[in-house]
Amino acid sequence: MESRITKRKHWLRGLCMLCLVWVGPLVAQTITLNLKDADINALIGTVAEVTGKNFIVDPRVKGKVTVISSRAMDSDEVYQVFLSILKVHGFAAVPSGAVIKVLPDVSAKQDSIPSVGDDAPGRGDEMVTRVVQVDNVAAAQLVPILRPLVPQQGHLAAYPATNVLIMSDRAENVSRLVNIIRRIDKVSDSEIEVIRLEYASAAEVVRILNAISRGEQAKGKGAPGAAETLVADERTNSVLLGGDRAERLRLRAIISHLDTPLERGGNTKVIYLKYAKAVDLVEVLTGVGESQAEEIKGKTKAAATGRDKQLDIQADEATNSLVITAQPALMRSLEIVIRQLDIRRSQVLVDAIIAEVGEGRARELGVQWAVFDLSGTTAPVGGTNFTNTGTSLIDIANGLIAGSIPSVTPGMSFGVGKLGNDGVNFAAVVNALAGDSDVNILSTPSLVTLDNEEAEIIVGQNVPFVTGSFTSTGAAQGSVNPFQTVQREDVGITLKVKPQINEGNSIIMEITQEVSTISDDAQAVDIITNKRNIKTNVLVDDNHVVVLGGLIEDQVRESEQKVPLLGDIPYLGALFRSKSVDRRKVNLMVFLHPVILRNNATADSYTADKYNYIRALQLEKDSEGVPLMSGKGAPHMPDMKQMLELPPPFEQTPAAQDSGRATGFDEDD
Repeated sequence: MESRITKRKHWLRGLCMLCLVWVGPLVAQTITLNLKDADINALIGTVAEVTGKNFIVDPRVKGKVTVISSRAMDSDEVYQVFLSILKVHGFAAVPSGAVIKVLPDVSAKQDSIPSVGDDAPGRGDEMVTRVVQVDNVAAAQLVPILRPLVPQQGHLAAYPATNVLIMSDRAENVSRLVNIIRRIDKVSDSEIEVIRLEYASAAEVVRILNAISRGEQAKGKGAPGAAETLVADERTNSVLLGGDRAERLRLRAIISHLDTPLERGGNTKVIYLKYAKAVDLVEVLTGVGESQAEEIKGKTKAAATGRDKQLDIQADEATNSLVITAQPALMRSLEIVIRQLDIRRSQVLVDAIIAEVGEGRARELGVQWAVFDLSGTTAPVGGTNFTNTGTSLIDIANGLIAGSIPSVTPGMSFGVGKLGNDGVNFAAVVNALAGDSDVNILSTPSLVTLDNEEAEIIVGQNVPFVTGSFTSTGAAQGSVNPFQTVQREDVGITLKVKPQINEGNSIIMEITQEVSTISDDAQAVDIITNKRNIKTNVLVDDNHVVVLGGLIEDQVRESEQKVPLLGDIPYLGALFRSKSVDRRKVNLMVFLHPVILRNNATADSYTADKYNYIRALQLEKDSEGVPLMSGKGAPHMPDMKQMLELPPPFEQTPAAQDSGRATGFDEDD
């Protein structure tokens, strides 16, 4: 009997499974799910047979499921129930081409979830992604409202650029969220109003309203429809007001109360400047204020009543500020002018290259002779005396007779003769000189100045020049103090530049360039200076080089002294003539290299280059040491980065540490 019952159960089970697969061509496939503690993988296999879908199951998908069904369901209903079972157990089914992947929820949202829209929003508990366009409110404002309605494994984010919401969750929950968004995304009565002020300052009114709003929010009195827009337009002295109608009415009443004329004439403001000098702006602002006063006079009620006509502008140099007293309309105009004038001015770095090359050649040859009698009985027979070469023969003879050695000019001087107080005397001197001189001067002065500001640099000496003197001898005039008047002049290289930066990075420069040197001419009574000067205006682009021009001097000086007729005799005539030739040639070129420094970065770059160059030279000298002092180095500038840093505290300095060790104290004491 038992065997017969067992066979019957197997037969019924087979018939039931047959009904799950195929009921008939004219009858839809149906199944009734009644499971208790069944393995979830067995359920996936059954659903695959019923729906004809292919599944890929993640190894992490495990567990027992229980399903109670009271009626038969078709394949579509079975699949929806299957999705609900996966949701309950923390799993999800994600379509991927011809297969469906069964994954844990934490991994499902990162997989290829299908995107849906209004035409096909998805069904039931299938995982979907939906992009919702928000039209009237900010999408970012909806995120904190909808976040509690999205499960942990879901996703909700806003994209402000296009004002959309991106949601990933079960299709049913996504549809619910979309319905909530549609109800919130309604056109409100918010508008933007432009309220033009007549007496008050728009910026000051906005500051007061913002302070009131912050105070109300701190006390929890802020209305839900508070204004979202509150902006001051200083150009038109207007307030841009946005929000719902009730809030705008309340703020308009406050603005009307604030926009009232002052009871006293004029108002006073202190404006602190950032870049410009207050003293320099007084004259400009006074002229602008007087010209605009007549224009504003007929536009304000205060002017019509004869009040607020006062205009006074004072500069406080200590704080670099302007103290302005004027009527409100004129005050606003002056503030606009001040903002446009108080700007950071560019600077100009000017590198100058001054190159001078000089060359000199000198040749001298002369013969002097004399025959004379110092006894007093006869007169001199004759002689020659030339002044263009060497020392005069007469000066030499007088010095020797007096018993002193006369001074002789540079070169070779050869002489013969007989000098005495009796009889006939004779003397002859031959002077010969050849000289060559070369000069090469290279100077590279540089300076930085503000736009439209003159700068000057002088590299040289301050040389004294005697301009007058007074002496007195003789007792008849009494005691007189002798004196000399001296005037000092700069001798060297002088560079004056006034740059003007134009649009397009071009620079107009007013330039005065002077190069002066002390001459080595020993025949002059006082000091002689060589001076070369250039004064011009040039136009050059930023970071370009311009040549100011060259000063070229080429001179040849020939001097010949001779005895007529005798000096022209071939060969023998050399005894009766003296000749000197002097040739000098000087070339001077001046080059300028301007660079516009518009910001700190550019200025720091050029400063660092020159700073590090000088420091490198000092370090090179320091490495050589100080002669006769072993172990001592030459002073040098610190590293630029180290110089910009704050010094360490006193307790951390080596001097303080040494002092502590010397006294025997330590930190513990």
